[in-house]
Amino acid sequence: MIRVGQGIDVHAFEESRPLILGGVRIADSGGLAGHSDADAVLHAITDALLGAAGAGDIGHYFPSDDPKWKGADSSRFVREAKRIIDEMDADIANIDVTIIAQKPKLAAHVAAMRARIAALLDLSPGRVNVKATTTDHLGFVGRGEGICAMAIVALTTDTGASPVEGAL
Repeated sequence: MIRVGQGIDVHAFEESRPLILGGVRIADSGGLAGHSDADAVLHAITDALLGAAGAGDIGHYFPSDDPKWKGADSSRFVREAKRIIDEMDADIANIDVTIIAQKPKLAAHVAAMRARIAALLDLSPGRVNVKATTTDHLGFVGRGEGICAMAIVALTTDTGASPVEGAL
């Protein structure tokens, strides 16, 4: 059986914070506002993984009003989603990520993000795709107010059961 999940995350810029995307430190300033490290890419991947597993969303496991997660490294969120997928005896077939940002230019960082995401999930880099685009100056992204990340994940499993089967 194939299960698919999608995730999306949006954060406004906060100049005083480092910019971290896909587990990679892009810049020491010009980062994103958020309760954790505000890594929109890893947040979108976490939501996509949890969605494919039928296991809810990132806010269920890591609520933004819980002081425990203040400043947290978002790789912890991805690892927890991976643990849930492992428990259901599923495999990640592939991940496709789109980062929508007018600034900064991200092409030079895509390979490092891809490698970091693959390492976090014990995947070959060939099963992870990361791409970046702009909105040609349209909307909040185009005005340079923030970044949006979207992720799609495909899982394969021998059964259709999710770790929360029957819990709903």
